[in-house]
Amino acid sequence: MDRHPGGSPDTVTVLWCTTDGDERRKAHTLVVRAAAGLLGVAPSEIWLEHEAGGRPVLGGAGKSLHVSVAHARGALAVAVTGLAPVGVDVEVVRRLRAAAMSRAWLDPAEAAWVTALPEDDQSVAFLWLWTQKESVGKALGQGLRQGGMSRRVPLPGQWPAGNDAPSVPRRLPGDPGVVSAAVVVGGGLHVIGVALHGGTGSASCADGVRLDVREVCPTELG
Repeated sequence: MDRHPGGSPDTVTVLWCTTDGDERRKAHTLVVRAAAGLLGVAPSEIWLEHEAGGRPVLGGAGKSLHVSVAHARGALAVAVTGLAPVGVDVEVVRRLRAAAMSRAWLDPAEAAWVTALPEDDQSVAFLWLWTQKESVGKALGQGLRQGGMSRRVPLPGQWPAGNDAPSVPRRLPGDPGVVSAAVVVGGGLHVIGVALHGGTGSASCADGVRLDVREVCPTELG
């Protein structure tokens, strides 16, 4: 994988693929190759490790990068950036009891948005929020503990968001140091959420971040 525009200093590179098994090995290959592509070095110069709490970190030439890995049944995604701690989540779009789940777990404003949509849109809308909350928890290093499901994320400016549409992360309401976004990919079959923890205060190194979301052919990963 050659160096590409995902190495831009204001970009989070997100690579994803479908898979029929052995997700962990393929995720390892995907994240190392993504980091190598950003840095313009050989994959052999980078290795993947894990902190005591399980967070993935890169060693070798990749130690300046932040990385996150997500698995779902039949899909995986990785996010790599040099900006700040990052989180990624991927979900398979499926039929959910979205209205009831939204009222039980989400912030009231988010639940109101989901339940006001046509029923056919509610499941993907719920996952659009869910993946952001999961990715925010990863970026913060605390998962969904401490009220992670009720932590508000930005609602979309328009809906439907569109399949494979580019997305610009926006600040979380009440937490200007964190930005998040979600994108529907794979022709509407998957949702990927991404978050960046760029600092605190009114200004943040997460401002102006863009996502470079790319699908990778599973056969490229061996």
